[in-house]
Amino acid sequence: MTSRRVLGAAALIIAALALSACGSGVPGKNSAGQLSVVASFYPLQFAAQQIGGGHVAVTTLTRPGAEPHDIELTTHDVATISKAALVIYEKGLQGAVDKAAESEAGDRSLNVAPAARLDLLFQPTVGAPEPTAGQNAQGTTDPHFWLDPQRYSDVAQAIVQRLSSIDPAHKADYEKNAKAFEDKLAALSKEYATGLAKCRRKDIVTSHAAFGYLAQRFGMKQIAINGLSPDQEPSADQIAAVSTYARANGVTTVYAETLASPAIAATVARESGARVATLDPIEGLSKQSRGKDYFEVMRSNLATLQAGQGCS
Repeated sequence: MTSRRVLGAAALIIAALALSACGSGVPGKNSAGQLSVVASFYPLQFAAQQIGGGHVAVTTLTRPGAEPHDIELTTHDVATISKAALVIYEKGLQGAVDKAAESEAGDRSLNVAPAARLDLLFQPTVGAPEPTAGQNAQGTTDPHFWLDPQRYSDVAQAIVQRLSSIDPAHKADYEKNAKAFEDKLAALSKEYATGLAKCRRKDIVTSHAAFGYLAQRFGMKQIAINGLSPDQEPSADQIAAVSTYARANGVTTVYAETLASPAIAATVARESGARVATLDPIEGLSKQSRGKDYFEVMRSNLATLQAGQGCS
């Protein structure tokens, strides 16, 4: 009788431990049953939230107001990556994230670069030396795909496919949400095409080379003072060359941005007789962002471009 009581008590303890484990959530889900999704920076966070809806809990590795190109991960960030059901990142943009996604997430990660079709090679600023042969392999392909709504829509398709494979019970919801998101992007693309169709000036002089895909899509030409990362420092010769180009080609507006110092843009504007306006690359939201989400900031950018480029 005593041994039976001991065995019964042991069984109760095992059952209690099992219930406790279930209550804490299964791997990749939080206590509310939502998929734990990690996004490396804001555009991927926003897309995952739009598509996942209430079925996902999305965290981002790039804090609001931080410049995403060169972030460093904390121990907590790495632990978050290791526990996530899905890690969404763009390989080549954030080296620390690339390493952590590969080592800690493995096949639970989604690199969106192939879906984004990153085929626009960095064009050096006016007067800058051409990249060496080895530089293409080191990341001189433009990563800023989300500023082209059509490329962003292609990335959304990759995200919905992965979420649906991880969580097939909610596939219909993911597909419905993705369709609504893609429809909004299509409408935005149409607004840009119409709004930039008749502009007196096609040269967009920007503080760093973030707007190549946008310019390519909508018939503009980007002239960047900096390279693909805003923390790169252009030489005095590069600044002079861009200033000379701006004067010679009737540029009236030089575009600074929200997450980097406007000083270089202001220098080119002063030397070329242009004014400074703010064009947001939407790498992350901040207090300076002119809108509460991607769509609002993109429409603010459109209005800024229409004014700066003399569009009617």
